[in-house]
Amino acid sequence: MFANYLIGLREGLEASLVVCILIAYLVKTDRRDALKPIWIGIAIAVGLALGFGCALEFGSQELTFEAQEALGGSLSIIAVCLVTWMVFWMRRTARHLKADLHGRLDAALQMGTGALVATAFLAVGREGLETSLFVWTSVRASSDGTEGPLIGVLLGIATAVVLGYLFYRGALRINLAKFFTWTGAMLVVVAAGVLAYGFHDLQEADFLPGLTNKAFDISETIPPDSWYGTLLKGVLNFQPDPTVLQVVVWSLYLVPTLAFFLAPSRPGKDRAKPAAPVREEV
Repeated sequence: MFANYLIGLREGLEASLVVCILIAYLVKTDRRDALKPIWIGIAIAVGLALGFGCALEFGSQELTFEAQEALGGSLSIIAVCLVTWMVFWMRRTARHLKADLHGRLDAALQMGTGALVATAFLAVGREGLETSLFVWTSVRASSDGTEGPLIGVLLGIATAVVLGYLFYRGALRINLAKFFTWTGAMLVVVAAGVLAYGFHDLQEADFLPGLTNKAFDISETIPPDSWYGTLLKGVLNFQPDPTVLQVVVWSLYLVPTLAFFLAPSRPGKDRAKPAAPVREEV
């Protein structure tokens, strides 16, 4: 449940920050007339994300077992690729997110209502589609037959909305660069589990071999239905009897990705650009 809460919090907070930055800028520049197109773009983006999530959930139920596993495995791999790109992108741009959005909004204001709707839609829509895909694959990977994973996601999103509101009201300040670095690192760990589970799905669909070739089996030591087994599955997508392919994929993804993500920026890059403010205020 914690892993899904983290996903909802991290992805939801990105979208919340984008929304409150756009709204706050229009209010501060006395362009309240442009708020309606912004809210329309946001509503369309949210509706598209919800529709995409429903299509994944209900559309996959009409497929055969093999087709469901093949679809789930393929989408898990795609979701991990998108999330990996996202956490690296956000780590680089967190300090400049506000200025970047302000620049896009200034250009849209000059172009008219349609451009404002498109700006809000694109800014929030990318986050929404990405969130729907990764949440679906993560909940599917960590599902234990209960509503816990989905509840975790919803609680994370609700927390993100509250934090976004506090940012907007000026009641909360946070170092976004550090926040997205540490939550990004945790999300990489979650993504590693989702990726391994995705490859297991492809094995169950007979798309990849090695389903019966287990790397180890500690089900008796850590029963999947025990409280600690459930905790490990919910936090790390841990499986007590993974295949050799799952362990290899998990290791090859997690170790280099986490090393690159946590590596300090090169001095040359820092000198090439003017110093950026440490804190991003909404």
